[in-house]
Amino acid sequence: MCITAKNLSKIYGSGENRVVALDKAYLEIVSGDFISIMGPSGSGKSTLLHLLSGLDSPTLGSLSYDGKDIYGLSDRELSAFRRRKIGFIFQQFNLLPVLTARENIIMPLLLDHKKPDEGYLKELAGLLGIENRLTHLPHELSGGQQQRVAIARALIAKPEVIFADEPTGNLDSKNGSEVMEMLRTVHERMGRTLVIITHDSKIARMAQRQFLIVDGVLTEVEV
Repeated sequence: MCITAKNLSKIYGSGENRVVALDKAYLEIVSGDFISIMGPSGSGKSTLLHLLSGLDSPTLGSLSYDGKDIYGLSDRELSAFRRRKIGFIFQQFNLLPVLTARENIIMPLLLDHKKPDEGYLKELAGLLGIENRLTHLPHELSGGQQQRVAIARALIAKPEVIFADEPTGNLDSKNGSEVMEMLRTVHERMGRTLVIITHDSKIARMAQRQFLIVDGVLTEVEV
C-alpha cells in the first residue's frame, strides 16, 4: 500500500475571511510506516488527517491510494473504502452506549454485512487486555479500557492503515502511556501502518517518521 498526498490544501472562506487550514502538503505513506504528525491546537493537523482518510475533501491537491484518487469515488464507494481499508481511533472513544464492548468492536463488520472472525477477535482482545471485558457496556469500563475497545474496533476489519487523532487526549498519563504502548505493539506485531496526530512531543518521538505542522505547513523532522 502507498498513500500519496500532493499539494493537499484546505481553504475556508475568501477575501479577508480566507483561512488556509492546510497549505500544499506533500506526504507519502507506505506499508509498515509508523508516522507521527505533531502541532499545536489549530495548526491543521486534524484537517490533514481528515483529508488523508477521506473524511473530508481538499480545496486543492490530490490523494491517491495505490495510484487511485479516492476523491473520484462516489459517497457510497468512499464509505465502503473507509470501512474496508482504514481504521480510525479518536480522542473521543465514540462507543455506542447501548452495545457491549464486543458489539462495538464488530460493528464495522456488521455494517459491511460480514461475520466476525472469532479467532482474530480473541487475538485482538488478548493483545489489548480486554478479553474479560467484552460483555460489559461502555459505562462499565474505565477510560483506558474504552480506548482499547476503540482500538480493537479500528483493527477488526484488518485495515491497511490506522489513523489515530489524539488517541490519549481523554486519558490520564498512566492510561495514555499504556494505550501508546499498545499501539506500538499493534504496529510491531501486526505490521499495521500507523499515523498518529498529537500535540505531545513524547508521543511524537515514539514514531519512526516524524512530521511537524505549523500554520498549515507540513514538514518532516529528521530523526
